[in-house]
Amino acid sequence: MLSTLAEKIKDTLITIIEASGDVVATARDTVKKTIVDTVRGAGEVTSGAMGTVSDVVTGGAAAASKSAVSTIDGVAGVVEGAIEAAQEVGADIASAIVESSEGAIKGVSDVGGDLGDAAVGALRGTIQAASVVGTDITDATTKAVVGVLKAADEIGSEAGGTVRKALLSAAALPREIIEAAIGKADGGKK
Repeated sequence: MLSTLAEKIKDTLITIIEASGDVVATARDTVKKTIVDTVRGAGEVTSGAMGTVSDVVTGGAAAASKSAVSTIDGVAGVVEGAIEAAQEVGADIASAIVESSEGAIKGVSDVGGDLGDAAVGALRGTIQAASVVGTDITDATTKAVVGVLKAADEIGSEAGGTVRKALLSAAALPREIIEAAIGKADGGKK
C-alpha cells in the first residue's frame, strides 16, 4: 500500500508523464523537485530524508507503470531524479541509491506492473545519476542491484527470479557488474 506522499506523487506524475514527450526528463525533474522541496521544507537533512526519497520513488514508479509509457523509461527518470535530489540536499548518495531501487520495485509491485522492467529502469536511472553526481558507477550499480533484489525477494521468490532474469537479459546493462552484484546480493552463491 502506498503512503500518502507516494499516492500524491503517483497521481500527479501519471498526468504529467502522459502529457509529456520526454518521459525520462519529466519524471526525473518532477521527482527531483519534489524531494528537494520536501527535504528543504523540513529544515534539515535527517534520516527522514531517506523516507522521503523512498516514498517519492515508490509513487513515481507506480505512476510510470500505470501510465501509457515505458515502465523502464519512467522508472529510470524517477530513480535518476531521486539520486540527483539526494546529492543536492546533502543526503547520503549510497542510501539514496538503495532506497530508490527498493522503492521502484515496491511502487511497480503495488500497481501490478512488470517488476523486470522496473528493475532495468532502476539500474538505468542509477547508472545515469552516478555519472551526473560523480559517484563510482560500479559501486552505484552494485547498490542498486542489491536494492532491487531485496525488494523483489521480499515480495516473493517468483518476483526475485523475474528481476534476476530481467537484469541478466538487459543488453543496456553492464552484464559483468550485474552478475557480480547478484552474486553479492545472494551471499556469494550464484
